[in-house]
Amino acid sequence: MTAPGARLRHAITAAAADGRTMSFLGVYDVFSASLAAERSEALFLSGFGFAASHYGLPDIGFISWTDMVDFAARIRTVLPAHHLLVDIDDGYCDVEVACHVAERLERAGTSGVVLEDQRRPRRCGHFDGKQIMELDDFLLKLERVLAARDELFVVARTDATDPAEAARRARAFAAAGADAVLIDGVRDLALLRGLAPELGRPLFFNQIAGGKSPRCTLGELRRSGVTGAIYSTPCLFAAQMAIEAALDALGADDGRLPAPGPGRVGVADCTAVLQRNLERRGRRSHPAEPVPEPAALVLDTDG
Repeated sequence: MTAPGARLRHAITAAAADGRTMSFLGVYDVFSASLAAERSEALFLSGFGFAASHYGLPDIGFISWTDMVDFAARIRTVLPAHHLLVDIDDGYCDVEVACHVAERLERAGTSGVVLEDQRRPRRCGHFDGKQIMELDDFLLKLERVLAARDELFVVARTDATDPAEAARRARAFAAAGADAVLIDGVRDLALLRGLAPELGRPLFFNQIAGGKSPRCTLGELRRSGVTGAIYSTPCLFAAQMAIEAALDALGADDGRLPAPGPGRVGVADCTAVLQRNLERRGRRSHPAEPVPEPAALVLDTDG
């Protein structure tokens, strides 16, 4: 079977050739990944979402690389055919660690990673107070990660807030051989429209509800030259809203569970999701039986 990184590279190349923008839905645990997998062929393992769900802490550098590798492996176990793009922050500080993490994730079946140029203390790309590495230092890390991988798709991300500096770094990342380039927290699509024709690499865009970037449709991103659209936190934020509403309703009705019906999830509905994961695992355990590719869905969401 073709390596996951090679499959993602082919999918991105095909999207660029067709003038399409490929969506990556952000997930925060295996269950949210299972739900998102029914709606998109490509998932983003969000650092913001993982920090919130695994540690209950903000995305300001708490994530351990071992936890993120384990997270990716658990999702790959139940979703053998989807494209999995993993947020690895700054590669967890050291160049050698960044290379090791890339190698471990590739062996775990990850399709690609996003590597950023922040320096510690780091934070979510849509927070204030970001600090970036010297360009030469990040290029060394990027080049070493590219040399360490086999087929892993590497998205090089800059967190520079000055548009001119962001553009300078995007050009340098492309020249260094990154598979794709991402400017995080971009405020104006004009920057991307100007860069896209000259980079010679797919251009990615990351948006988070309430973040610094504009809420864009896939059509708007496509017209701006964006090939990959990352939606970091739609599952996490939707879960927070739904959980709070459900618990409030439970308290308001003296602890009585709501009656079954439309818009309500019961044990059968939840078990059906888990059963599909079990069936996917069973299919993967028989090498003679090809694993079907998930259907590519065109998703238009602000999340």
